[in-house]
Amino acid sequence: QVQLVESGGGLVQAGGSLRLSCAASGSIFGLTAMGWYRQAPGKTRELVADIPSGGSPNYADSVKGRFTISRDNAKNTVYLQMNSLKPEDTAVYYCYAVRIATMVWGQGTQVTVSS
Repeated sequence: QVQLVESGGGLVQAGGSLRLSCAASGSIFGLTAMGWYRQAPGKTRELVADIPSGGSPNYADSVKGRFTISRDNAKNTVYLQMNSLKPEDTAVYYCYAVRIATMVWGQGTQVTVSS
């Protein structure tokens, strides 16, 4: 079993920054892709960014140039640096990891951007 623990959400004004962290523990051998989804009220969950093990990151068009995903394989942790935040970035952000073709989710962390 893999457990994912997220941190770093909160309330920020538009134009501000936040950094999300997601640490994996447990049966972490064989982790491949890690990344972030988000879900705003009344909307479906959408991919924000992901990064394969040893590969290049992938971003949603809406966050390109503002968000940066990074990964520390030694710490089994993935980060999401969010800059120039907009009110439309308000959502619950979920970390995920893939292990042996199974997707594991974190509990989610709220990000609220005020205008």
